[in-house]
Amino acid sequence: MDWFPAAIARFAGNWQSAKTARRCLSWGLAGLLLLAAGPAQATVLVTEVAFAARSDGQGYVMRARTTARPEAFMLRVVDQHTLKWVLYNTALHEEYQDRPARGPVKRYTTTQRNGHLIFRVVLDESVSVSPTAYRDGASDDLLLNLAYEGSAPVANASSSPSSSASSSKPSASSSKTKEGDEKMNDVGERVSMARVSRERSRLDTVVIDPGHGGKDPGAVAHGLYEKDIVLDVAHQLGDYIENRLDLEVAYTRTDDQFIALEERGHFANRVGGDLFISLHANAARSSAVNGTETYFLGRSKTDAARKVRQYEENPDRYDEYDAEAFVKGELFLSASMQFSEEFAALVQEQFKHRVKRRSRGVRQAGFYVLWSASMPSVLVELGYLTHRRESRFLNSDRGQTYLASAIFRAVRKYKNQYNKGIVSSE
Repeated sequence: MDWFPAAIARFAGNWQSAKTARRCLSWGLAGLLLLAAGPAQATVLVTEVAFAARSDGQGYVMRARTTARPEAFMLRVVDQHTLKWVLYNTALHEEYQDRPARGPVKRYTTTQRNGHLIFRVVLDESVSVSPTAYRDGASDDLLLNLAYEGSAPVANASSSPSSSASSSKPSASSSKTKEGDEKMNDVGERVSMARVSRERSRLDTVVIDPGHGGKDPGAVAHGLYEKDIVLDVAHQLGDYIENRLDLEVAYTRTDDQFIALEERGHFANRVGGDLFISLHANAARSSAVNGTETYFLGRSKTDAARKVRQYEENPDRYDEYDAEAFVKGELFLSASMQFSEEFAALVQEQFKHRVKRRSRGVRQAGFYVLWSASMPSVLVELGYLTHRRESRFLNSDRGQTYLASAIFRAVRKYKNQYNKGIVSSE
């Protein structure tokens, strides 16, 4: 674990040694949050907000011009006509001025809270749009694309004076905005794939992530490999979901290949996943330990949770793993944490009552693969390969069918609750 305090030491910048960082580990989340807010990390500033029509006429782009690259951001659908766009560790520049809203945006407000900048965007009730937030590929700016659903609305004389004024006086900044905004397909990572329409957003796509693979076997015990077992369960689970729930299923891997941690979450973002399920099998020094547990993103609250996370993300197995970036990432908890926790509870309920497995509960841990996915996400530990009887169950057709069926039932219940609006949101 020498790499972890050393990473924090590098991240802090003004700390003199890994020994100092090791002492600071005991401070917990509060200490890390103070570190993030302290002078060692400069706050990104938003200098202005600009609006530009898409070149194809099928929407508008709202651009937040920034002085540096924001570490993280989140787009959330509050209701049918309201979006919340959060830029973490970001503030307004002292010379920032509001620009008039244009296109489908009726108005927007900015709020500073806990060191984060929050845009509340109110949309025109007569227009249905599909919003996507992502980074500009040519600058540090953040973009909010508002694509019209169906045909674009016809402009008329009733347009607001502010809209007419701003569109009749193109500036150098607005021309530059168009150049970047119109190249949507060339821009990289999409952080939120929320959909706004006249009806409530629905759950359409489930991303299944069989852990490990290729050069990384995961847990190995009694001649069994974690990577093989979770792949078999993943295929059964996907078949159940596709055939019985009429949902789209995407897999981070479908065979024995290595996929980097960060790419798994980014893949889920690219395909527009609404739910992310990462499947794993556990291991312990004691062969007596057994049972299932399901994790959602958050600070590891127990030693057991920390040990599981450290094992699953052993940096010795990942050349691409950046411990320093991981520490930064843990400071920004998932905007979908509440949804994730509720789904995790449904999974454990099915394991306990349907499959009669020992439930070790729902836990929080800072898994990188969960942090990099922008939708509700869980990591499911199906059982312990180091427990002889449980390993036989995990490797059996019966056991894998039971486990896949249990998770499927949790997805079905979550889908029904989500689509009925029972799963709570802010």
